[in-house]
Parts: sequence; C-alpha cells; structure tokens
Amino acid sequence: MDGIKLICQNKKARHNYFIEDSVEAGMVLKGTEVKSLRDGKANLVDSYATIERGEVWLNNFHINPYSPASQFSHHPMRKRKLLLNKREIAKLIGKTQEKGYNLIPLKVYFKGGRAKVELSLGKAKKLHDKRETIKKRDAHREIDQAMKSRSQ
Repeated sequence: MDGIKLICQNKKARHNYFIEDSVEAGMVLKGTEVKSLRDGKANLVDSYATIERGEVWLNNFHINPYSPASQFSHHPMRKRKLLLNKREIAKLIGKTQEKGYNLIPLKVYFKGGRAKVELSLGKAKKLHDKRETIKKRDAHREIDQAMKSRSQ
C-alpha cells in the first residue's frame, strides 16, 4: 500500500456483518484530532455512520484527546462529518433504506496526508451465521495445517 498509513480498523465488523459494498470517504477533523490520529490513538469499535439531511456522519468514533494541547482539545466521541459526493450519498441512502442494511466503518487511514475512512454497507449476521463462519474458518485452518505438515 503505497502512501497509505493504517491507523485503526474494526476487526469485529466482518464477524458481525455481511460486508457488501464499500466506499472511501474523507473526514472533517480538528487539528488536535489529526495529531491524535497520527499517534494512532483511535478506536473504531461500536462506531457507525448515519445519513442526516443529505450528509453522512460518523458516530461513536473515539479519538483520544491530544495531551500537549489540553486547552484546545476536542471531545473524544463527537460526531464527525464524512465527505462524499452527492451520487455516492444517494446510493448509500437507497441501500440503507432497504431492510437490515447499516453503514459500518471498516478502517481509518491516512492517504496522501489526508484522513480517510473506509465505509461499507453491511447486513447484520444472525447467531447461526456467525457460527457457520467460525466453522468454515476453523476448517480452512485445519486444511492449511495439514498441507504444511504434509509438504515438510
């Protein structure tokens, strides 16, 4: 990945949702938030995106306050606006109005000096779907181990 620095990712998203489509969005941030992100002090767990009045917002995205700038620090859990063009927002509105679709951020990274978030459309998995995914992963792991031991 040339020029891309990963900050954080939501590892549980692929476990809890069927990921269908994803889009890259910019974020509107304050200066202290950018500095905290560069230090890698962010957490995407339990974060989600909503569409309000034609704008996309990222909720529950925790960015730790930047300690050297205590006087001008930001609120760690504030809503952050995401930057997408009208066509992408219209597409997301159409999909999220379908039953069961949510906007889930998968990862946050710097690309060309700008903070970006990979936003995806996901449909929640039921408990039996999660169990099936775990079984498939374990079966693949056993197959890979058997192939490695056989080749040695």
